[in-house]
Amino acid sequence: MSSARVLAIDQGTTSTRARVFDGTGMAIADASLQLPQHFPHDGWVEHDPEDIWSATASVVRGAASRSSGTIAAIGITNQRETTVVWDRASGRAIHPAIVWQDRRTADACATLREHEALVSARTGLLLDPY
Repeated sequence: MSSARVLAIDQGTTSTRARVFDGTGMAIADASLQLPQHFPHDGWVEHDPEDIWSATASVVRGAASRSSGTIAAIGITNQRETTVVWDRASGRAIHPAIVWQDRRTADACATLREHEALVSARTGLLLDPY
């Protein structure tokens, strides 16, 4: 049996988790950290991108250190609609992450309602602030 491992990262809305699986698919090590949410205005939901990065690095190190063998592959799932814009030159985020739960664009979505069928046909999505 190979000692190669698979590391899975789940970067979610409220926490970041990492789990290591052995060659049979058995979970052999894990680590997790809560992820603080920030609410700067009514209806706004943000994360600090540095919190996301440091939590991810920390849980990866934690889970990997609790397992033996070589990490042969890494998979990640994340919040998908949460958005961070990074500065190419500095590698730093230029704004807090706008979390999928954020409603700041609700008014803009409402003004586009007459085009919802077109948006849905082209993207498979409904107009929604997420």
